[in-house]
Amino acid sequence: MKVIELHKSVTESNDRDAEKLRERLNEAGVTMFNIMSAAGSGKTTFLSRTITDLKDQLRFAVLEADIDAVVDAERIEAIGARSIQAHTDGMCHMDAGMTEAALDEMGLADIDVVFLENVGNLICPAEYDTGAQKNVMILSVPEGDDKPLKYPLMFEKSDVLIVSKVDALPWFTFDLEKMKEYVSRLNPELKVFPVSAKTGEGMQEWEEWLMEACKGERE
Repeated sequence: MKVIELHKSVTESNDRDAEKLRERLNEAGVTMFNIMSAAGSGKTTFLSRTITDLKDQLRFAVLEADIDAVVDAERIEAIGARSIQAHTDGMCHMDAGMTEAALDEMGLADIDVVFLENVGNLICPAEYDTGAQKNVMILSVPEGDDKPLKYPLMFEKSDVLIVSKVDALPWFTFDLEKMKEYVSRLNPELKVFPVSAKTGEGMQEWEEWLMEACKGERE
């Protein structure tokens, strides 16, 4: 497994860099999903389940962005997907330049889907365009249903909201319908998928959407 050290891009034209990266991904026939959430939301478990379910239909790679450690990349490699660990030199997010540098190290050959597992927090990642075609946010049930009120930008910037760990609903005060009402005010187009990577609940709906999203990017 390769580990690379990344630094914040020196360019101030991140939006332009992000658009160029999207063009490059489209030309390569690769769809990248920027996965954002707080630490502990279950990102890696959710991605592992998705890859395991769809590995006979799509070729996956995962770009793991963390301030330190390699544990998440090792878990992804264990299920047979290509992965690279990117250390962000203390930065709390990935930008387009950092993302492209990591993709250059990993390579795009023989890949259909790249999951960029962004640094775990609900603030910085939403502020920077990574060049991904789709933004996916994960909110776990233990975090509470009020997060759209506290971190609105994350919900406004996302195409999909995964509500993870729904198998834990009986043990937490989490009003799913109230949360959906909150996010609909911020982003009426946001698609919401309540799932449990542990039990498989809701995973089929998410995976069908992912397959359609990949098909749409190639057309």
